[in-house]
Formats: sequence, structure tokens, C-alpha cells
Amino acid sequence: MIIVMQYHASDAQISNVIGHIREAGLKEHVSRGAELVIIGAIGDEDKLDPARFEVLPGVERVTRVAKQYKIVSRVTHPAGSVIRVRGIPIGGEQIQVIGGPCSVETPEQMALAAQGVVDAGCRMMRGGAFKPRTSPYAFQGLGVQGLEYLKEAAGRHNLPIVTELMDVRMLDTFMEYDVDVIQIGARNMQNFDLLKEVGRVNKPVILKRGLSATISEWLMAAEYIAAGGNHHIIFCERGIRTFETAYRNVLDVTAIPVLKRETHLPVIVDPSHAGGKAWMVPALAQAAVAAGADGLLIEMHPNPCEAWCDADQALAPGELAQLMKTLAAIAGAVGRSL
Repeated sequence: MIIVMQYHASDAQISNVIGHIREAGLKEHVSRGAELVIIGAIGDEDKLDPARFEVLPGVERVTRVAKQYKIVSRVTHPAGSVIRVRGIPIGGEQIQVIGGPCSVETPEQMALAAQGVVDAGCRMMRGGAFKPRTSPYAFQGLGVQGLEYLKEAAGRHNLPIVTELMDVRMLDTFMEYDVDVIQIGARNMQNFDLLKEVGRVNKPVILKRGLSATISEWLMAAEYIAAGGNHHIIFCERGIRTFETAYRNVLDVTAIPVLKRETHLPVIVDPSHAGGKAWMVPALAQAAVAAGADGLLIEMHPNPCEAWCDADQALAPGELAQLMKTLAAIAGAVGRSL
């Protein structure tokens, strides 16, 4: 931890800061300039509370050197991690595409969607049984019945399922239905009680980035899950909110290489929620693969015009199949496979 003293701080104030560092069992390194004094705390800085030093007389600012996220950091785990979902790797040399509708609607719709996922060459299926919606009057999902429809349709093709958990009270139900991958949505990225609970189960978790979350906040949210014992975490960039109104969200492609540098865990991208329009999805998906994403979460509906939720951003089965061919070529160009 680095403590920068105020302009012409007194010797007594400097000695006071040093005393607090020593009380915590650490050593100090003092650098004196012409006007400023900088004090470095040497040792386990987790023992130091920055807030405790910020209020001390004469202190200008306090900066941590070590990262607060330990388990998810690449510093503590230099090699990239591969999360396996029923044997299917997420991370490593192979890129996975998880396809399926935004929401589960009917058995017939899910049967057609599952067939479209398989025909396109995707190995995992997504579908929302519980839907967080901006309006309380919008379709909120079928709930447990939706889980049944999703499980049945995907099961016919042996596809692992990905679905969103919104309420900690439904976690036991998700475990009962043996959901393969639990998704934590953008609006719940900092629902710490929910993160703690999924940290106690042995299931892969897709953690979506919050609408206005920083990279650091996102990493710390993952640390909550990892601290509970569940290290099977997959980051999902889904676009962030800015001042721009021409499209739904700004896909932060820069976040992909930054996360790959900061964490050993896989990083996937949701181009559907980023652009909010089906015509944008192929370009955003291609950019994500080129930037190093380990996978994609793409919305596909058997008949997008009739979708009950987010119809504008869903691809038709044929469009997903065509996109998969393009993505395979890009993956090959960057030394990976689809």
C-alpha cells in the first residue's frame, strides 16, 4: 500500500502514519522529495484498511498495490483455466457458442430451437425461464415450467443448458433440475447474497457484467463466488451503458484482452444484448472472437418475429448456422477452433 502525504506534512504526522503501519506488523519505506513524502507499507497489505489511513492527519491519498481479488487473479494462477460443462471445454483452444431463445415459451418453440442449435453446430443451449424485465408488465418468464420445457428440449439432443438465476430462493430448484450452468444476469452482478450462495454449489457460473460496472467491480463480484469455494466461473461481457442511443449497449471489446490479462478464468461475450438488433449480432460476434473471447452467448429463435421477449435481437436458425461458418474461419485465423 502506498500512502502519499499532503504538501509539507509535518514530521509528527509522518511518524504517526509509520506507527500505524508498524502496529499492523508491516514495515515502512519512506521516500522524501522536495515537497512530498511517500510512504510504502511493506508486507501483507490485507492487514491494512485504506480507510483507516485516509482519515489520518496529513494524508493526501492511499493506493493499494496488491489486487484485492486473489482467487480469480492471474497472478495467483498464471495458466488459463478451462471450465468443463459435461466434458465440453470453455476456455483453451476451442471456442464454444451457446445458442437458444431469450425466453422459454412453449414446448414446440423449444423443440424447434434445440434442433436449430444442433443444426448450427452449437454444443450448448440457452433459454430464460425467469426473466428480469425493465417493465413489471412485460413477460417475466414461465418459471419452473420453463425449466421443464428447456430441460426436455435440450435433453433430446444431449445439450447442456444455461439459464438465469434471479432469486436465491430458487437455487434449490435449479439444483433439483440439474441446471448445467447458472447464469447471473447483469442486474444481479452485485447481488452479493446471491453471489455467496452460488459460491457454495459445484456448478459453473456465468457472471455477466453490470450495465455500468468497472472491470475491477466485475472481478470483485467474481471473487465473492470464488471465496465461497466455487471456482468454476465464466465472465460474460454483454455491453455497457453509455450516452449513446443509436444502439442498445456499447460492446466493450477492450474488456476481453484486459480480462484475459487480469484473470485466468474464461471470458465469453453476449453480442445479442450488446447491439440489441439482430443485424448487429454477426459483426459483434466476429469482433469478439477476433479479440480473444472463449465463447459466445447468442440468441436464436425459430421465428424471431413471434418471440415473446427481445424479438429484435434474435437470429433465425439459418442465420445462426451461417454465422457459425464465418466464426469458424475467424477462429482458425487466430489459432483456435469452433
